[in-house]
Amino acid sequence: MNGLFTACSALLKRDLMLAFRHRGELANPLLFFLMIVTLFPLGVSPEAELLRRIAPGVIWIGALLAALFSLESLFRGDFEDGALEQMLLSPHPLSALVLAKVLAHWLVSGLPMLLLAPLLGLLLAMPTTGIQTMEITLALGTPLLSLIGAIGVALTVGLKRGGILLTLLILPLYIPVLIFATNAVTAAAAGLPVEGQFYFLAALLALALTLAPVAIAASLRISVS
Repeated sequence: MNGLFTACSALLKRDLMLAFRHRGELANPLLFFLMIVTLFPLGVSPEAELLRRIAPGVIWIGALLAALFSLESLFRGDFEDGALEQMLLSPHPLSALVLAKVLAHWLVSGLPMLLLAPLLGLLLAMPTTGIQTMEITLALGTPLLSLIGAIGVALTVGLKRGGILLTLLILPLYIPVLIFATNAVTAAAAGLPVEGQFYFLAALLALALTLAPVAIAASLRISVS
């Protein structure tokens, strides 16, 4: 057990160090998220009432596309330098190792969006209750985006141009997260209860934490073999 914890910690630390060494790649998804959200007031209308109504969808679509943009490199580098084969040959459970990699991906892509979202909410004239609900949905939803996306990346990691296939595989699976998250923020801004949406997102996250690492590990074995 200690050996598994040490291996996962080392893998997490390694991925975080690699991410911070390539700061350009690290910043690209966050800049993409910023650009999508900040361009809406310029392209649609600066009217506060209109921005308040579309803000949940704009921020969540921005987060979804930025997460998709950042997924391509999740296993690509390991596949090209042989580290992925070493992971497959490791005596430790592959599902635990890939969970450490997904955690590293969320820390460098999902967490910055979570921290940035309140400022963007103010830019789009969201009320305080809407911003608080947005933060909770992002805290529950962005790990889901990383876990679900990692399954698609694992299936396409052996393909040279798997970007379009990855998008086609993942986007339909993101739709429930998008619907319930934006619905929760809209309902909170209107003063309606949002516990149901929170419970649904939390249940999805618990299910993904349980099943996604196994699916990612199986997909990697299929792709590499």
